Amino acid sequence: MDGRDWSLFLQPYEQAVEELKVKFKTMRMELKVREAYAPIEFVTGRVKRISSILEKAKRLNVASDQLDTGIEDIAGIRIMCQFVDDIHRVAELIRNRKDLQVVYEKDYITNYKESGYRSFHIIVKYPVQTALGYTEVLAEIQIRTLAMNFWATIEHSLHYKFKESLPDEVRDRLKKAAEAAFLLDNEMTSIRKEILDAQTEFEEQSNVVSRVLNGIQDLYFYHRVREAAQFQMKFNEQFEQGDYAGLSALAGDIAAAIARAKKGSTE
Repeated sequence: MDGRDWSLFLQPYEQAVEELKVKFKTMRMELKVREAYAPIEFVTGRVKRISSILEKAKRLNVASDQLDTGIEDIAGIRIMCQFVDDIHRVAELIRNRKDLQVVYEKDYITNYKESGYRSFHIIVKYPVQTALGYTEVLAEIQIRTLAMNFWATIEHSLHYKFKESLPDEVRDRLKKAAEAAFLLDNEMTSIRKEILDAQTEFEEQSNVVSRVLNGIQDLYFYHRVREAAQFQMKFNEQFEQGDYAGLSALAGDIAAAIARAKKGSTE
């Protein structure tokens, strides 16, 4: 231990993680609006624990005054995707960003580790403006599928339990599990169109239900109680029958009724 103030040392990393999480979540929402599909499923982030930083510095022989350059994943972002192809799309989007600098990439999908670990890592340099001044920090962005993440989470937990001495039986079973996860990703990719079509249909159905119910509430707001009640009855009937085409038409009728109510309230 070098007596450093760890709260001050870690503060820019904590800020970097929070800002990057917001930016990638915003990217996800924007792509969903623009393209009706986002290659990002969800985003998480964390700052490495002090004990983990010290253990890694010891393992890599990094001097205590070189932690900021010798340990590249003190700030970590994890981006989860549905399909392997999405990983490469997200990586390209990150390369094209102007608010960070890609230092280098590690493709553990094409060149997976001997353990079976698969993921795509991008080391970036990210600028942070703190109360103490401007600084740049290194951050590791991991991009992986949900199946890859499930395997990696289990493997990480086992390494904490056994340190570097995983029993041979456990190691072999992990490799088999990694291969199973890889086959699962391949199967999901092979029916990608069917999966996306189903997800799109579900989302469209959810949206039309929301439009109808929100519209009915708006009619109550304009004191169109009878109309609102009539539309509610129609909604109940069509929803029970699973008639989403009818619900879509109903949403249009409700929107027209709201327009008339607004017009009447201004006259």
